[in-house]
Amino acid sequence: MRSVPYVTLNDGQTMPQLGFGCWSFSQDETTTVILSALEAGYRLIDGAFMYGNEAQMGEALRASGIKRDDVFLTTKVWNSDHGRTKTRASVERSLKSIGVDQLNLVLIHWPAPMNDLYVETWQTLIALKKEGLIRSIGVSNFNADHLERIINETGEVPVINQIEINPALQQNALRAACTARGFVVQAWTPFGKGRSFDSAPIRAAAARTGKSPGQVILRWHMQLGNATIPRSANPDRQADNLNIFDFELTKDEMAAIATLDEGFRTGPDPLVFGAD
Repeated sequence: MRSVPYVTLNDGQTMPQLGFGCWSFSQDETTTVILSALEAGYRLIDGAFMYGNEAQMGEALRASGIKRDDVFLTTKVWNSDHGRTKTRASVERSLKSIGVDQLNLVLIHWPAPMNDLYVETWQTLIALKKEGLIRSIGVSNFNADHLERIINETGEVPVINQIEINPALQQNALRAACTARGFVVQAWTPFGKGRSFDSAPIRAAAARTGKSPGQVILRWHMQLGNATIPRSANPDRQADNLNIFDFELTKDEMAAIATLDEGFRTGPDPLVFGAD
């Protein structure tokens, strides 16, 4: 396994390009799963209040013996916590639950545009960053119009937009809009629940490189410039997901994978998700 590269965010902070996602892990398993990931070499742990396992994130970090400054911690503000008062309470609750004095990154989990509170939520994150409770602030599942609105109304540019990206949902236009604005695109569900594993381009690249379909897809993300947060409770799979820095996909292989885009979402549409 080679060292995971870091990307520089537009506020000067640095973040591992490849991290570990905590969605769907139960409270009973989360501490063990994250400890295993940290032992494998992950140094970015991506959580959220909605996942229900923030306390276990903190338990794993303390049990690992790794210095706090060496682990990049992300959490998110859920849809029901939008608005000035609730957003502040959400961040303070996450700090307490995880047991840290400062979070590396806090994201607005979804824009929930029908509630029309995401600008106010963004303004609150800006204030919390100025107070030193958060180092960097960003968004998740924001479309281009949502991004333009928060930037135009506050002057503050997110450091990342965490969105669903995989070979079957490549989101090229949104990725380009983010890149043009100078912030990182971070992919969730980077494998697309395995939808493309048996496709000809992925199989051919895996056969040539001796890698698994999952490793080929993660390498595709890296070469596109995406950051990403795969997740697995299996220690061997965790290690395999890090073992993607000893090979490269060719231009032809990248072009072939580009043809797999079919606009297929495994998660909800940001335009309609998040109504109370």
